[in-house]
Amino acid sequence: MDLNKKALLLSYFTVFYNIVEGVVSIIAGILANRSIALIGFGLDSFIESLSGGIMIWRFSKRGRKDEEKSEKMATRLVGITFFVLGIYVLYESTKKLWLSEIPDPSLFGIIIAVISVIIMPILFLAKFRTGKALKSVSLIADSKETLACVFLSISLLIGLGLNYLFGLWQADPVVGLIVVVFLIKEGFETIKGEHEEV
Repeated sequence: MDLNKKALLLSYFTVFYNIVEGVVSIIAGILANRSIALIGFGLDSFIESLSGGIMIWRFSKRGRKDEEKSEKMATRLVGITFFVLGIYVLYESTKKLWLSEIPDPSLFGIIIAVISVIIMPILFLAKFRTGKALKSVSLIADSKETLACVFLSISLLIGLGLNYLFGLWQADPVVGLIVVVFLIKEGFETIKGEHEEV
């Protein structure tokens, strides 16, 4: 399969999957007495779909005269989404710890997290390898945003699992704070790497 077409298909799948995941997570969050972990995860899915949308825009311009300019713009935009996501996760994690916001245990939420932990690493690898083959800094950066989603999914699973099994609701926001460090680091590296070759 043509690598550009593969990048587009992976990006379309990213957008589709994350919109579905986002809607289902928010519904699950509302059902779990407004679980901030699940609602936050749903909003994160929409940010991830935004990154996928940027990639669709980027690879639909492939082969045009302004391709290099499009690549740099896409890389910058994906870098910005890391910061948006990092600030959001930092805010939600801190607020949950400070206000002791305790969600109801959610088996439905655990199932969503397990599905994401299975699908997202596969999607990350496919996007990363395709980005390397295309020498696309923006697609590699987008793959790292998918990797961040893997970490957030694991954090959600740990948080929901410990709350469901032991009532330890603090696990989710604490892991969320660790993920923030990764997100901010990746944001800086993505924007810094915007002018570098793969």
